[in-house]
Amino acid sequence: MKPGIDAGLYSWITDLAQHAPRPVDTLIQVGSDYGLALFGVLMLVAWWRARHGDAARMATALLVPVAVVVAYAVNDGIKMVFDEQRPCRTLHTVTVEACPALGDWSFPSNHAAIAAAAAAAMLVTDRRLARLAVPAALLMAASRVWIGVHYPHDVLVGLIVGALVAWPITRHAHRAAPAVERLRGTRLKPLLRAA
Repeated sequence: MKPGIDAGLYSWITDLAQHAPRPVDTLIQVGSDYGLALFGVLMLVAWWRARHGDAARMATALLVPVAVVVAYAVNDGIKMVFDEQRPCRTLHTVTVEACPALGDWSFPSNHAAIAAAAAAAMLVTDRRLARLAVPAALLMAASRVWIGVHYPHDVLVGLIVGALVAWPITRHAHRAAPAVERLRGTRLKPLLRAA
């Protein structure tokens, strides 16, 4: 993708951010910088809740972090191919967050890919948690543009990559149920099944 194909939209969004009240920008920046922790918490909750289910449910919950890591690796590989400079570097706009260093590529967004992978995996693993994860992933992606570190196409492609990688991994995770059942017969039982 050519850098700046959606530069106008990016500039419009970052201009909105510049005119927003400072507490709003601060809240969005903190959410953007530290919001991935929410997905870690959701993964822990999914694992905890899966302890009350069958081995297939536990296998799926255990593979959510694996799906997220694989999605991150695939997305980062794509990022290395394109070497797209951050929009705050190429457009020289004023942004909420300091522009990342040269060589910290923009396309596609790793934050968006990780968030989308977690959300897609939660859709398979625990629908109730997915009700939090899906909007949180969309907000994470939007926040990356708001603070000025990504073009809109960066986060859109990141969301797509994350979801496309994580979905099939978690959809087929139930195949690991026999391994989980065997592990439930070991000292790991308290981690894999509620008493």
